[in-house]
Parts: sequence; structure tokens; C-alpha cells
Amino acid sequence: MTNFLVALCVFYQDIHKTMVKYLTEIKNYSYFSNSRCSFYLFLIGTLLFIGCGGANRSLVSAPKEVKPVEGVDYFLPKIDLNNWKVTLPIGKPSEIKPPAIVDYPNVEVLKEFMYNDSTDGSLVFYTHPGASTRNSSYSRTELREQMEPGSNQTNWTFAQGGRMKGTLAVADVSMEKNGKPSKVIIMQIHGRLTNEQRDLIGEDDNNAPPILKIYWDKGGRIRVKTKELKDVNVSETKMLKTGAWKDDKGHNFKTNVGNEKFTLEVIASEGRLEVILNDDESVVYENIHIQKWGVFENYFKAGNYLQSKSPDSFAKVKYYDLEISH
Repeated sequence: MTNFLVALCVFYQDIHKTMVKYLTEIKNYSYFSNSRCSFYLFLIGTLLFIGCGGANRSLVSAPKEVKPVEGVDYFLPKIDLNNWKVTLPIGKPSEIKPPAIVDYPNVEVLKEFMYNDSTDGSLVFYTHPGASTRNSSYSRTELREQMEPGSNQTNWTFAQGGRMKGTLAVADVSMEKNGKPSKVIIMQIHGRLTNEQRDLIGEDDNNAPPILKIYWDKGGRIRVKTKELKDVNVSETKMLKTGAWKDDKGHNFKTNVGNEKFTLEVIASEGRLEVILNDDESVVYENIHIQKWGVFENYFKAGNYLQSKSPDSFAKVKYYDLEISH
């Protein structure tokens, strides 16, 4: 039944496009009375509403199958969520994993924080100060890669490589008391200890530092931060401790993206990390610190990680497409 409704929707859209083109191109408009034109357009609109309305739920559940059609006023993001879970700024905090996340429009707890904007084909991530994860004091509505859907146990190393590319926009963000926009982390590569590494250094969880954080800062500047060893001669065992690492000085891209749409690509390979903005600007890390980082497992993160605890702060990040590969 659903397939029939989808086919009916497309059929009526084709009729609509043909009819509009015909009415536009015809030179002698007097052939149609105003009332007859109105009747035809009303009939087309009614058929579109009936045909597409019933198919809408199916289209939402499988966004990659939907292509924007000229003259139709809804568009859906091109994002496959089968290998992502999302963390929310509520609960302890709350998480939605595959397969539930794939049907996100129908998950009640997600409706405030993760939803479609069908006017521009984006998946919106909204967040405000609230619940935070164990190793952070900031809140997020952020995706976490799961190579094995529903599990955090399977991850990747730089030797295995990984690529993430997304098109996004920081559509709306609060102003801080200093008059500057709030800062948001929009992409990450986070490190992770294996169970054996965790036990070796006596930790009670698998947390390791993030090797990459990409910020939207100062109203539209994209800033990249990585990690460096405090002592490059430290042993491999001590290297596993979070305290062995510090932030680097950071890199600022020249382009100010503001609240407009932009593209970010992250490419990790053995001993090398590259971040590309708008297929135009690039920063490459190929140093001893990246080489040493090979000891860790990793996973990608993307979304809205608000770097503010001001009670009235918030951020809205839109993703139009997001893909990962290994």
C-alpha cells in the first residue's frame, strides 16, 4: 500500500509539472477562463495533497530514496543513520541507538532536539544546557558513530583509516553576556581505549581524549583543535592516559561561513589527519603526535555540542548530508 501511495505521489507531481509548464508557455491565455484555470489548479493541488499525504511517513523513514522535485514544498536530508546513535541534553543523558534512531521523526523524545526542516532538506540538531556525559560539563545533541549498530565496542584506528564529510550550517545560536555568539563543536574524532588498554592503566571506563575537535566560533569562523603529547618520549602505556595529552595551538580557517551552508571533510589515515573546508581550504597534520596517536581506537562524532553553560544559551545546527567510510 505504501509503495502505491509513493508511486501515486510521483504521478501527480509529474502531472502538476506538465500542467504548469503548459499553462506558462501558452500565449493565448484567453482560451481558459479564470474560473476554469482556478478549478484545474485546485484539482491538481487536491490530488497532490491526497496522494502525497499518505506516503509521507514512508518517505521520512527512508530519506535517501527521496529526491527534491521541482514544485514540491518538502525536502528531506540525505543522511543514513544506521551507524549512528544520538546523545541528548536530557536524562542522564538520554541516548537513542539504531534501529530506533532510523525512525527518528516518530521517536517522541527526539522531536524537540532532532527533527527535519523540510523547507531546506536539513536534519536539525537543537540543544541547550542540560544533562552532560560523564567526561564533560557541556550538553549536546550529537551523533556518535557505531560501526556495529547499537554497540560502542567496534571502532577504527588511523591505520585502518576513516573519512567523514558533511554539509551543514549553524543556523541559529545564542549570544553570550560578552556580546559574542556561543561556541559550538560541530565535528569530532574521539579516541577510545580498548578493554585491554583500560584494564592496563587501571581506568574504569574506555574514555580517551579527542584527537580532533572542529568548532564554529566567533560568529562563523571554523577552528580546528588537535592533541599533542606533553612528552613525545613517554612510554606507550603512559601514553594511554588522558593526562599525557594537551591541546595544540589550533588552526583557524580564513573563510567566515557565518550562518550559511558549508562543507567539511575529515580524512584520517596512518600518521596523517586532514580537514578540508568547502573543498577549498585545507589543514594537514602529519607529525610525531599523529603518528603516536595510532595507539588508540577512534570514532566519528557530528552534530551540536554547545560550549556554553549560560542558562539561556542554545544552538541550532543543520546537517544537509553526512557520510562516513572506512
